[in-house]
Amino acid sequence: MSDFITVLRETCPTPVIDATKWKRIGGDPHTVNLNAYLSNDGSKIMGTWICTPGKFEVNYEKWEYCHFLDGYCIITPEGEEPKHLKAGDVFVIEPGMKGTWEVVETVRKYFVFA
Repeated sequence: MSDFITVLRETCPTPVIDATKWKRIGGDPHTVNLNAYLSNDGSKIMGTWICTPGKFEVNYEKWEYCHFLDGYCIITPEGEEPKHLKAGDVFVIEPGMKGTWEVVETVRKYFVFA
């Protein structure tokens, strides 16, 4: 029998430090991933991401859902206006988005990659 619902109430993820594959292009940003869920086939992941101020060059290969809990950042897709995002914002990033992600104030967010 397969489990269709995974309750994450009791998870105790191990912190993963500076695991981002994004290229640092400004400041000295550091990240902490608290990965709470990984699908059996490895295609979906969710957890909490924390990042100190700095700037990254990004290239999204997967869809991402984000819910900002703390902080402020500016995401600028190539050829588009910057998106200013802060605590309380919920947003989605589509695969293929290239640009920059600048953390202005330390960010803490829930994320889901699928």
